[in-house]
Amino acid sequence: MIPRYSRPEMVKIWDPQTRFRIWFEIEAHACDALAQIGVIPKESARAIWERAGNVTFNVDRIDEIERVTKHDVIAFLTHLAEFIGEDSRFVHQGMTSSDVLDTCLAVQLARASDLLIADIDALLAALKTRALEHKMTPCIGRSHGIHAEPVTFGLKMAQAYAEFSRCRIRLVNAREEIATCAISGAVGTFANIDPRVEAHVAAQMGLKVEPVSTQVIPRDRHAMFFATLGVVASCIERLATEIRHLQRTEVLEAEEFFSAGQKGSSAMPHKRNPVLTENLTGLARLVRGMALPAMENVALWHERDISHSSVERMIGPDATVTLDFALARLAGVIEKLVVYPENMQRNLDKLGGLVHSQRVLLALTQKGVSREDSYAYVQRNAMPVWRGEGDFLTLLKADKDVSAKLSDAELEELFDLGYHLKQVDTIFARVFGA
Repeated sequence: MIPRYSRPEMVKIWDPQTRFRIWFEIEAHACDALAQIGVIPKESARAIWERAGNVTFNVDRIDEIERVTKHDVIAFLTHLAEFIGEDSRFVHQGMTSSDVLDTCLAVQLARASDLLIADIDALLAALKTRALEHKMTPCIGRSHGIHAEPVTFGLKMAQAYAEFSRCRIRLVNAREEIATCAISGAVGTFANIDPRVEAHVAAQMGLKVEPVSTQVIPRDRHAMFFATLGVVASCIERLATEIRHLQRTEVLEAEEFFSAGQKGSSAMPHKRNPVLTENLTGLARLVRGMALPAMENVALWHERDISHSSVERMIGPDATVTLDFALARLAGVIEKLVVYPENMQRNLDKLGGLVHSQRVLLALTQKGVSREDSYAYVQRNAMPVWRGEGDFLTLLKADKDVSAKLSDAELEELFDLGYHLKQVDTIFARVFGA
């Protein structure tokens, strides 16, 4: 997590002060519940809020204590007692460190999810705008990087919109799965704390109760969460890669916005490079790379160990901060993307009509020619055009086998670009609604 690829609102979720504030709220809400069921005095529960509810925790002081205790939660509780005084003996009653740490992580990941979902909403808005803008802007579709058949640039944006709509659903589900609370005590048996305390803390922190916490919240939840972030990152990379290809000099159908004063190369003043989408490709690799250690965290020893802890202290902030930045950057790229319809048309025309080969093939089969012969007739006229030896339509008209089945007028009709775009409205209705 470095400032270059960070945004303040997401970073704040992982700030030590925020973490300690969440820890305090978990402990204080637990005290409220303990007071309600008569385990601790109600005036003590009130005092805990009054004496520490608005303090700024001294992170350096907590670190100083931890250097002695070698235990972060104990260091925090010791510092908390410096504010609360005698009533601090009721804090952490029947609880274990994982109750605080795991519940806090759930709160942080839920809050991070809310920001990421908002990021996707902004990206979806940008994609929809560009999709509608270029709904009928024709361009060549490519398979294996080679010209295939016509599509529209709007369809490219609509495809990305549908993909990130699925990402949004996955993130919502991942948030739901990760947002659980565990206040069950050592080895998760509730031996020293009433389950009603857990239910109260969960409600106050906006979480659900973890059915069986075994002292720690099961890490399959976290594995699914970070795997979901990895899928979102992969979708970012797919769209970024598309834009990078479209910006190549030989293609130049779209390119990243190049601002006044921007420089593309320290050596070559003419350069306009797709630096933002290249950056997004790299960031996607990082986020995706954090999914595997989250999966490896699932297999803990017996009721708990802390082999997962060091991993999550890093991937929690790093994955969410990086993905937040990447989604915001991608939305900006789409909003400002420079589109060149004239270059799209030029590229469409580059192969002299070969993009209509399938229509000719199918028309011949409709005239009674076998598929194998139809394919051979069309291909033998297409290959010279690949070599720059003539125009596809002209060659087809001159082919005796083809002209015996299709008139010149029929062949010309098969080269209508609009034919390929006749179902664009249908696809858009599926993606965006009627």
